Amino acid sequence: MGNSLHDQLIKAGLVSEKQAKNAYKTKQKNKKLARKGQASAVEPKQNTAAQKESERKIRDRKLNKQRQEKAEQKSKAAQIRQLIDNNQVSVKDGDISYNFTDNNKIKRIYVNREVQSKLTSGAITIVNTKKGYALVPTEIAEKIRQRDPSRILAGNDPATEEKDDAYSEYKIPDDLMW
Repeated sequence: MGNSLHDQLIKAGLVSEKQAKNAYKTKQKNKKLARKGQASAVEPKQNTAAQKESERKIRDRKLNKQRQEKAEQKSKAAQIRQLIDNNQVSVKDGDISYNFTDNNKIKRIYVNREVQSKLTSGAITIVNTKKGYALVPTEIAEKIRQRDPSRILAGNDPATEEKDDAYSEYKIPDDLMW
């Protein structure tokens, strides 16, 4: 074995004489055990290393998934903020109080007559912002609902009001006095 890999590694200084002998002995033991039909003595170490590697990969996948979910949540929050900022309906000279519920608490905002009629007809919806409440058109509120349904607080759906009207079949007489 003058030019064996064993001798070449020792000459190159990559392994010591003791390490080379130990490797040779384990190789011989494994061959002997394999002939007898027994498991190798080195296999459990390799299995634990492979098991640790697979556990590490699983943990890394979970961490990456969590990071992606956080990034996605931040992205949705930024999209919602941008939708609200760009499409917010301003309320000037609000003197009429409009009541709505937020987490089982009755809240109040002051609006003018025009905004009140749009709120009751379903053209405008109230959404929750971190700073308070904002009024946005219903089309924008639907986009916000797709991203985060908990942000929508109050909004009338004009389609359901027409369907729910039990007296829509009855005509109101013109001469009726209230």
